[in-house]
Parts: sequence; C-alpha cells; structure tokens
Amino acid sequence: MALEAAQSVYIWQGTDKHGNKTKGEIPGSSQALAKAQLRKQGIAPTRIRRKSKSLFGARKQKIKPNDVAIFTRQLATMMKAGIPLVQSFEIVGESLDNASMGELVGKVRNDVAAGNSFADSLRKHPRYFDNLFCNLVAAGEQSGALETMLDRLATYKEKSEALKSKIKKAMNYPIAVVFVSIIVTGILLVKVVPQFASTFSSFGADLPAFTLFVLHLSDVAIAHWWKAIIGIVALSYSYKEAMLRSKKFEEAVDKLSLKLPIVGDILKSSCYARFTRTLATTFSAGVPLVDALESVAGASGNVVYYRGIKRIKDDVSSGQQLAFSIRNTGLFPTMVVQMVGIGEESGALDDMLDKCAQYYEAEVDNSVDGLTSLMEPLIMAVLGVLVGGLMIAMYLPIFQLGQVV
Repeated sequence: MALEAAQSVYIWQGTDKHGNKTKGEIPGSSQALAKAQLRKQGIAPTRIRRKSKSLFGARKQKIKPNDVAIFTRQLATMMKAGIPLVQSFEIVGESLDNASMGELVGKVRNDVAAGNSFADSLRKHPRYFDNLFCNLVAAGEQSGALETMLDRLATYKEKSEALKSKIKKAMNYPIAVVFVSIIVTGILLVKVVPQFASTFSSFGADLPAFTLFVLHLSDVAIAHWWKAIIGIVALSYSYKEAMLRSKKFEEAVDKLSLKLPIVGDILKSSCYARFTRTLATTFSAGVPLVDALESVAGASGNVVYYRGIKRIKDDVSSGQQLAFSIRNTGLFPTMVVQMVGIGEESGALDDMLDKCAQYYEAEVDNSVDGLTSLMEPLIMAVLGVLVGGLMIAMYLPIFQLGQVV
C-alpha cells in the first residue's frame, strides 16, 4: 500500500512568492506531504486534490535499457555534485520522462531510505538491473567510490546501447526492404493486375507467357492472401517462442548469424566490442578477473561467444594467462589476443581492453554505415525489378496489339 501511495499524483492551485496564481501537478505519498513539498518551493496551496485515474487505466510505458542508461548518467551527475543518494533519487525520479522508470526509481529510493544497500535494492528488480550492474554498484559502495563507479557504469551502458542500436539498424534495414517489397507486390497483384485481366479477356488473342504467369500469380494471391498473412504471423510467433524455449534453436540461429555475409562480420565485431568493453569496465572497478569473466559471458549477446567466454573463465581459474585462454577459443582476432597479452605484461589490462573496445565499436559504426550505403541502391533495384516487371507484363499485350494493328 505504501508503494501505491508513493505513486499518487496531486493537482494543485495556489500562489507563488509574488502573489501570482499558479497551478500544476506534484507526486507525493499523501496530500499533507504534497502540501509540505509545495511550501518548500515557496508556493501557498489553496486547493489540492489527487489526480483521478483513467477509467480504463493508463497504459504503462515500457522500461527500455536506454532508460536505465539515462537514469545511471543522471544519478552519477547528482552524486558527483555532492547531493546525497536518497535526495539524488528524488531529483532524478522527477526529471525522467518515462513514468514507469520514475516509479521504479521511487521503489529503489524507498528501499534505500529504509536502510537497505543500493545494490541490494537494485537486485530486487533483475529485469532491469542485471548482475553486472548490481555487482559494480556493490563494489562502488564497498570501496566508498560510488559516484565514480556510477560514472563508469553510465559510460558502459551508453556505449552498449549505442552499439546495440547500430546492430539493430544493420539487421532491420534489409528486413524492412523485404517487407516493403512484399507489401507493394501484394497490392499490385491483388488490386492492379485484376483490372488488366478484365481488359485482356476482350482481346481474343493469345497473351505472352510472361503476362500469363503474372495473371496466374495474381489469381493465387487473391485466393490465398489471407493464408499468407496467417502463415507469416504464425512463423514469427513460432520463431520467438523457439528462441525463448529452445537453447539448441537459439544456438543454431546464433551460429548461422555469424556466418552470414557482411552481417556476420558486423555481429562478430560487436561481440569483440562487448567482450572488451565489459571486461575493461569490470576489471577497472576492482572486480576479480574470474568474477569479471562471469559477468562478461552474460553480456556477450551470442550463445557461441557466451560458451567461449565460459571456457576462458575456466582456463583462467586453472591458472592460465588470459591472453593464452582467449587464443585457445579460436573466436577472437589476433589483435585482441595481442592487446590483452601486452596489458597483462604491462599491468595496464583495463587500458588495453578499453582501446580494443573503442577500435571495434568504431569498426561496427563504419560497417553499418557501409551496409546502409550499399542497401540504398539495392532497394531501388529490387523495387524497380518487382514493380517494373509487373508493369511490363501488363503492358506487353498492349504493345503487341499495337504492332499487329
């Protein structure tokens, strides 16, 4: 019940320090606390009431990883400015655009205010704060450098989300092209081609083979278009369920994705970037190497690399050097192995890993930009062949008729 009260919003009217009438909304756990908060801001409330909820309930916003990154950056900024942790939660929670994220921050704030540690409060919400996030916050609390750790975490989350958005861009672009092509072709076959078919029926002459093929294709599309839609929806749902429920299927998809031309190289570079960026962040935070590798495996984003990093962890646990263990997997390029080896010998492993991460993040950026540039003329070519081919098939009998006349 206390958590529900903390989520209430109050609509108020009053006067400011200069006697001017003003109004607005303010969150609060009770009407009395909301009034007290307004008085602290120099406002004399004349009327205040709880904001009524929608009849059907407001649709909650989804909390995305980018929201967590923004929260981490703002919290790090507040703490660097010397603002106490609980007060920082209040300021950040009120400034967030995502109401669901603000609600989550309020729950964490209440737990911390009740005497729980920051890391333990975060662990109550594993859906949004993974083990890596919680472990680094715990390390920051124990070392007394929480603001520094939050700053590193914010940088890590920002770079990770930027990398993910690049990968999604690379994957979504060709999918969007195929989808648009199918939609345009379907509309032409179902709506446009039948208009020509009724005209051709009065010609009384044999139609070209290409035109007959397109007319037959149109008849099939008109008769079975609903089956195609059901099939696509069922296939998409089955794919999602298989990825969630079957580890073997997920591993097969991950293996296949790494072998795809162009896209496979981008995915590999993203795995290199995640591995080096996550390991650099955890190692520089003072997390033991074996524990850091456990967190890195979970952040790899690919089952093949997850298992490879698990093998690296086992080898390091048995006393092998990190660079030697990385080389034995056969999954990482020579540059990563050599940079890690230099870092181990010089005692600057986190710096070397950070340089590797910057290199591969830049490589992903360049590869995605190159793929985008390549896809633009390809889109025009595909749409031109589909649409142009259908139009040629429809006008070909008319051209032949003109030649006969």
